Amino acid sequence: MKHILPKELSIPEVQRLLQGGIGPRPIALVSTISKNGANNLTPFSFFNVFGANPPVIAFSPSRRGRDGSLKDTYLNLIETKECVVNSVTYSMVEQISLASTEYEYGIDEFIKSGLTPIDSDLVKPKRVKESPFQMECRLLEIRSFGEGGASANIAICEVVKFHVAEDLFVNGVIHPDRIDLVARMSADFYCRASGDAIFEVEKPIAKKGIGYDQLPEFMKQSFVFSANNLGKFANKEKIPTEEEVNDFIQKIKTESFTEYEISEEAFNRYQRLGNYKYMLRCALDLNLSSDKKKYFLELTAKLALEKNDSDFAWKTALFSGKFN
Repeated sequence: MKHILPKELSIPEVQRLLQGGIGPRPIALVSTISKNGANNLTPFSFFNVFGANPPVIAFSPSRRGRDGSLKDTYLNLIETKECVVNSVTYSMVEQISLASTEYEYGIDEFIKSGLTPIDSDLVKPKRVKESPFQMECRLLEIRSFGEGGASANIAICEVVKFHVAEDLFVNGVIHPDRIDLVARMSADFYCRASGDAIFEVEKPIAKKGIGYDQLPEFMKQSFVFSANNLGKFANKEKIPTEEEVNDFIQKIKTESFTEYEISEEAFNRYQRLGNYKYMLRCALDLNLSSDKKKYFLELTAKLALEKNDSDFAWKTALFSGKFN
């Protein structure tokens, strides 16, 4: 690894490291208004949520890197103490990029970007019609760290009203595919947070997993299970007993399967098809060496785990331990 002290780098080099290693970063499309009534619209990727009671978000209208000057968003926030933070979706990302242009003070980025301003209910800055998730905010505090180029200014805001498109919700939750957010990476790279990029990880809030330290050693030493696999195994509250494993295996051995074949080629085909149940039966029926039997069983357990059938995966993995 490279070991780097920020003080030994130029400011642009530090900036590139931060933007490359910290991401994807959500984008706050921030609308403000000057005391004279001039609109301003600018995206910021140094942005996140920090609490729900009250709802608090923060973003950084940092100083410009080239000369340390203050951005219009910062100046407007100091004057009016209000803003609207709009989420950025894939359908509007090119317009957002255009809005990031450093136009002269007082230029209306709504006009330049082609985005549509609509009135807010509780604050003066405009909302962005094209955004399906809008937050009217009041400034709680702004903290500054330095006066040089790229120095941080952190605007901490309370959300006083949400505006959310109804079609974003699935079972009461904003679904990633419906909102189709984009995020910033390094340089000119963005990330689209929907489709194949989305996956689920079960939260260990309502239960207490056994932990990595309680996993059987043969599972930790496996060349098949990844660190992610082991982490998912460790999220189980209780390791199945030997009796439960034996009953499970016996059930698989005696179950009647249609169009079932016993061969290594068939095992590989079942794996490609994602049929871990047939994989297990095939691994059990094949005449294999202990090492290969263990390998086939671990491949089966891995697929079951990745298909979120953790009970099947655990019992298969534990049975594989008999072939050490």
